[in-house]
Parts: sequence; structure tokens; C-alpha cells
Amino acid sequence: MHRSGATMAWNVFKFCTALRGLGSIMILLVLGVVGVTYYAVVLTNYGPALSAGGLDFLVALLVLILFHCLLVMLLWSYFSVVFTDPGSVPPNWRPTIDEERGEADPLVGTEFSNVQADPNQRIRYCRKCNQLKPPRCHHCSVCGRCVLKMDHHCVWVVNCVGALNYKYFLLFLFYTFLETTLVTASLLPHFIAFFSDGEIPGTPGSLATTFLAFVLNLAFALSVLGFLIMHISLVAGNTTTIEAYEKKSTPKWRYDLGRRKNFEQVFGMDKKYWFIPSYTDEDIRKMPALQGSNGGQGGVMLVSGANVFMFPQ
Repeated sequence: MHRSGATMAWNVFKFCTALRGLGSIMILLVLGVVGVTYYAVVLTNYGPALSAGGLDFLVALLVLILFHCLLVMLLWSYFSVVFTDPGSVPPNWRPTIDEERGEADPLVGTEFSNVQADPNQRIRYCRKCNQLKPPRCHHCSVCGRCVLKMDHHCVWVVNCVGALNYKYFLLFLFYTFLETTLVTASLLPHFIAFFSDGEIPGTPGSLATTFLAFVLNLAFALSVLGFLIMHISLVAGNTTTIEAYEKKSTPKWRYDLGRRKNFEQVFGMDKKYWFIPSYTDEDIRKMPALQGSNGGQGGVMLVSGANVFMFPQ
């Protein structure tokens, strides 16, 4: 059945509104899974094992140390994604002369509102935000604004994943995979015991929590592994999830600088900061990728009031 454009737009708006409404629910869901897992691993199984001697004590101590270290990094990365602005277009900016390439400002003497939103042109215009937007910037219908180097809107983190928090999102996936794999491996003997003929120690509640924690962490480990592999391949090619479709029709991807430089554009130059959800001031100052328009072909200078941003094109 044919539907009018107005009806389709209304349905999309309802969908985006529903996604915004999931915000606090998704955060509570993540914390709920963490709570169930913590209860099963620390309070039910390996915490009490610390009172035992010998090998059981050493195994329990090792599991608990790894579990808490990974949990801290997981939650740090998660809330960094949640609370970090993915990157907004500077207000009232416009492209100006690219001195290195000798190209004149295509907007001199032109009213911004008359710029056509042609995706094939170098300078693009967002009709929803009523402003120009730099390369690799996309409008998020859920957030209701343009996001620099937007990858996708993630309901799990209740935020867009873009230039300024993509690294944190990748670290969240990385530490989630390590944590859920550790939990799955550590609870596996207890899970197997459910199918044995012997008597299993513990209350019905603790046994049910252990069973649930094992199933949840196994499911998350397998699903997150797929996402992690996909995003590692995107980082290697300096591509976002949105751009992956555009890249298929391009013989040579214009933003590909080589694997190492592509990696550094996301994780920074300082190796000490690669595995923590933070950047050095030097990386923030030097890395154009953190401003959302990274690439390796020339440059575009963006002017916003008294501020000037230099973005490689």
C-alpha cells in the first residue's frame, strides 16, 4: 500500500522519539547485567573461595583481580561514551580559502540558505539544521543535530558515536568482550555442574543467578566479538559505518592514510593512552580527526567567528 511522504516522515519521527525515550532504560539495563554478573562471580562463587587454601585461593584471587580491573575499564569506557559529546559543528562556520590547494572560497558572495544539499559536492548543507556541514558530518535524526564523523546512533550508550567518542566506544566493546569472556570461562565449571548428577551447593537464588549470568555473558561475548571485528576493519580503512556503503562504490577511499595512521587518527599518537578512554592535550590539539573531518587529501579551513579550524579533506 502506498504511503505519502508526510506519513512516512511522521512514522520516522515516532521511531526517533521512541529511541530517545529508551535512554535511562538502556543504562539501567546495562547496570542490571553488570549487577547480576557481579553477584554471580564475586559474591556467590569466587569471593567465598578466597577463604579456601591452596590452588582454589590462587585461582579465585586471579579471577577477582582480572574481573575488577576489566570492570573498571569497561564502566569507564561506557560512561565516557555516554557523557562525551560526539562532536558538533562549530556555530556559524563556513569554509574559506584552502591556501595549500589554491582554491577560492566557493561561498563568497553566496547566501548560505541557497546552498544546494548535493552529497557529491565538497561543501554540503543540512536542511534540518539549516547550516553548512564539513566532510564526513551527518545529521542524526535521534539526536536532532549534525554530528562530526558520525558512525551511528547507539541505543546502548544513549548517544551518537562520532569523532570525539568513537575511541571510547571501541574501548567499551573491547573491554566488554574481555570481561564477558572472562566471566563465561570462570562460570563454565559451575554451569556444567548443573547437568551433573551430584548435589550443587548454594541457594536456589544463587544458582539461578549463576546460570543467568553465564548465559548473558556468553551471548554478549559472541555478539560483541562480531561488532568488534567489524569496527576494527573500519578503523583500519579510516571508514565509518555510514561511509562503508559509500566506500563500496569508490575505487580508492580518499580518507585511507595507511593502517597505522588510520589507527592513530582514532586512538591518538601517544601509545600510553591507546587503551584508556582519554586523549592527551597534544593529541587533541594536533589531531584533525578529533574535529571530525580527517582525511589525507588537501584541507578545508573552517571559520566560526574568531575561531579557525583546519581540517584535511
